[in-house]
Amino acid sequence: MICNACIILTTLKKNKMKHYLLTILVLFCINSTFAQLTLTNGNHVLEISGSVSGFYNYRSLKAGEIDHSKDRFKLRDAQIGLDGRVGDDFEYALKVDFADIAANNVTNTIDPENPGLMDASITYKGLKFMDVEMGYGKLHYSRDVMVPFEYSAYWQSAELTRGSIFSTRDIGVTLMKNFWKQRANIYISAYTGLGELSIAGDNDPSGKLEYVGRFDLSYPSRYRYRDIDDRHTPIPMFSIGIDGRYMNKKLPSGTSFPTDAAGAYGLKVIDGKRYIYGIDASFQYMGWSGQFEIQQIRMEPQNTDDPLFQNLTPQQTKGYVLAGGYIAQLNYFIQDWKTILSARYEELDLNDLVSGNSQRFSPAIAYQIHGYNAMIKLQYFNIIKEESIDPFNWNEQFRLGMQFQFK
Repeated sequence: MICNACIILTTLKKNKMKHYLLTILVLFCINSTFAQLTLTNGNHVLEISGSVSGFYNYRSLKAGEIDHSKDRFKLRDAQIGLDGRVGDDFEYALKVDFADIAANNVTNTIDPENPGLMDASITYKGLKFMDVEMGYGKLHYSRDVMVPFEYSAYWQSAELTRGSIFSTRDIGVTLMKNFWKQRANIYISAYTGLGELSIAGDNDPSGKLEYVGRFDLSYPSRYRYRDIDDRHTPIPMFSIGIDGRYMNKKLPSGTSFPTDAAGAYGLKVIDGKRYIYGIDASFQYMGWSGQFEIQQIRMEPQNTDDPLFQNLTPQQTKGYVLAGGYIAQLNYFIQDWKTILSARYEELDLNDLVSGNSQRFSPAIAYQIHGYNAMIKLQYFNIIKEESIDPFNWNEQFRLGMQFQFK
C-alpha cells in the first residue's frame, strides 16, 4: 500500500531546492491503522503502540476489619511499546509502563505482574534452524503467563501465575524453534533466576542460573496464545503444553538473596534446589474456549532450619517441601453483543507442611467497544477458602474499568 508520505516524495523530486527535505522523508514511510503507527525505510520497520487502562476497586471486608484503603481508582497501564524488524535477521521489542514505574518509586516494591519495564529483547533469526532471543522479558513458561493482558477479560491473573509464586520475567537467552507449520513449538532457556530483580544488575551470591523449557503442540492448526475464541472457530482446535524449570541456588555461608527476591510467599527463589513442572491444555470452538493449567513445585532447602520447613524436624519433612496449584477457566464470546463471558476457578497450596489450601472463584465480563483496542472490563473476586499462612482481610472484591490501546 502506498502511504501519504510516498505521494509527497513524488512531488518533491521535481524541486531540487528541497533535496534535504526529500532525504529525510525517504527514511520514513508512515502508515496508520486504528491507532498503530508504522515507520519504515525499507530495511528497518518500526511499529509504535501503547495502552492506557484503569479501574475502580472495591473490597468487601471481613467482620472487624476497618482498612478501606484498597477502595480506590487505580491507573493500571500507561504503556509505550516499540516493536521492530531490521532486515530478515533481527527483531526487537521494548515496552515500558510509566504507571508501574511511578507506583514502584513510591512503594519501593515491584509488582511482579506489572514491573515497569515489561520487555527489552532482541531476537536473531539468521541461524535458520532456530531463533535466538536475548534480553529481558516474559519467560516462555506457562501458557497462562504467555497470554497478553490486553486479550484477557480479567484485570489480574490467577495468583498461581501472576509472578508471586515463580518469576514470569527475567534476563536471559532462549533458543526457540517451531515445527509442523507452527503447530509445535519448543523453547529452551537460561535466565539469571532473580526474576524482575535481575534488571538491577548482579546475580545472587550463588552465581547460579535458572533453566527453563517448554513444548506445546496444537491441532488441527496453529493455536495462538489467546484465551477467547473471538472468531467463532468452526472446527474444534486443541493445544497441550508441558513446562519445566530448575534452579540450584545454594547460598555460600553468611550470604543472602537481594531484598524481596523470594517474593511474597518466599517461593520465587530459595536457598537450595527448586524444581517446577507444569501441564496445560486449551480448546476453542464456535465461541467457546477453555483453559486448564497445573503447576507443581518441589523445594529442597540446604539448611534444616529454613523457614519453609515450618519449624518441623528433618524426620518430619524428609528434606523437601511441596507447593503448587491449578487453574480452570471457561469462556464464551457473544459475537452479536461483542461481549466476553468468563469464569475462573483456582486452587493454591503454598506449603504441603501446612494443612489446607486456598480456593478462589473469579468471573469476568468484558464489552468490546472497538475490539480489544477499547474494552470495558468487570472482574469479581471471591475468596472461598484461604490458607492459614496467607490470610486476607477481605472476602470479595470488584474491579470495573476500561482499557484502551493503539496497536
